[in-house]
Amino acid sequence: MDALIVGAGMSGLMAARTLRDRGYAVQLIERGRSVGGRMATRRVGSGGLADHGAQFFTVRSDALQGYVDRWLAQGLVYIWGTGWSDGSVKRTAGDGHPRYACRGGMNALAKHLASELDLRVNRLATRIERDESGWTLEDSAGDVYRARGLIMTPPAPESLALLTNNGVYLQAEVQAALQRIRFGPCLCGIHEIEGEADLPAPGAMQNFQADVYWVADNRAKGISRTAIVTSHASAKYSRQNWDAPEADIIRELESAVQPHLKAGARIVRTQLKKWRYSVPLTTHAEDCLLADMRPPLVFAGDAFGGRGRVEGAFLSGIAAGAALADALAYYSSRPLRIPVGRRGG
Repeated sequence: MDALIVGAGMSGLMAARTLRDRGYAVQLIERGRSVGGRMATRRVGSGGLADHGAQFFTVRSDALQGYVDRWLAQGLVYIWGTGWSDGSVKRTAGDGHPRYACRGGMNALAKHLASELDLRVNRLATRIERDESGWTLEDSAGDVYRARGLIMTPPAPESLALLTNNGVYLQAEVQAALQRIRFGPCLCGIHEIEGEADLPAPGAMQNFQADVYWVADNRAKGISRTAIVTSHASAKYSRQNWDAPEADIIRELESAVQPHLKAGARIVRTQLKKWRYSVPLTTHAEDCLLADMRPPLVFAGDAFGGRGRVEGAFLSGIAAGAALADALAYYSSRPLRIPVGRRGG
């Protein structure tokens, strides 16, 4: 195997596709039940769907626009809106960037990108080490993988912990760069509604000054046949209340949804989802981080490139795939010598 990628979110998927397009054999492992990471969609009841991670994405780069143009032609994505109400009488001014959503939910895009890739889900990386010939990784099912290069796409704190806990040596500057990355959490509510939601067109409210800053109607969005509302709490509120009783968190989330229901409508059930690493607060300036080591190791994700958006994860994955491809080509004819006593590091 040429390359092993840990994590099949947007970054991991784009890294894999980039390497595959260059002729490299790639294996992905993903700890979740599905690909996509925070490009997550949950089935709720009969006919209900809820995007409960990333709600939409915008495009500011030619690289992503080229993909989006094809996805639009295929009917995979569509423009949901160009801005949101902030909950006041006056509509929030748009910034000129369309907000794209995916037919069937945001996870449908991740599954599209994962097609024809060699990946395994429900596999947590438990052991990892390196030697003269490459990387060895064992997963929670006991399967062992060998590859000449490695890309790590989980949130930086998790990637750093996995490597250091297994005795993998990282240069001080690489470790420091990863430690500087900070994430904010998010407490998310998935609310089943009896009756109708009543949110401003095109079906969402966004107010960054509120404890619960995002409320969206998945039926108005066009992905759910039943009334399912998603709510997101701010990073500050989520951090302060992360360990609060679940009933208290749900009560707060529901209180933010109640004003956006039509007369006679009610919340019949709420599911709570916790995203520990929801939004990058401190990012790494470059699109990926190539460690100065052999065999090659690259870090990627939405916290790279200074963007902190779905687009950032997309571009980081492309950059990581290209960086690893270049490193594999560079080192392929150069023998590696690791001093005795540096096993695994």
